[in-house]
Amino acid sequence: MLNSMLRALLCAGALTAIATSCAYAENSVKVGQTAKGATLVDARGMTLYTFAKDADGKSACNGPCAANWPPVTAASDDKPSGKYSVITRDDGSKQWAYGGKPLYSWVKDTKPGDTTGDGFLNGAWRVAQP
Repeated sequence: MLNSMLRALLCAGALTAIATSCAYAENSVKVGQTAKGATLVDARGMTLYTFAKDADGKSACNGPCAANWPPVTAASDDKPSGKYSVITRDDGSKQWAYGGKPLYSWVKDTKPGDTTGDGFLNGAWRVAQP
C-alpha cells in the first residue's frame, strides 16, 4: 500500500526531483522513431520487439531466449491502458504487452534507434509498431 502511494506521488510530480519513471505503460513504453518508422521503445529509447511464436497473450520466450530478448517487465501494481496490457510469464513475473503481443528488447541493440533484431529467426522477431 505504501509503495503504491509513493509511486502515485512520484507520478503526480510531488517528488519529481527523484522520480525516474512512473509505472504506467505510457511512461514505460512510448513511440519513438527508427529507420523502420514509428516504433515502440522503452524508457531509455531502446527498440522493442514482438515474437511470432507468442500466442493468446502468453510468452513463448523463456530461459535462454529471455536472456537474449529481455521481457519488458511490469510491476504487479502497474495499470495498463489503451492497447497496453500486462501478462503473467511462466516464472510468475509480469510483462508489458501491446495489442496482446508481449514486448521485448534485444541485447544486441546498443543504442536508441538500433533495430538489429528485426527479422531475426527467419522473421519471427519484428520491431513493435503502434
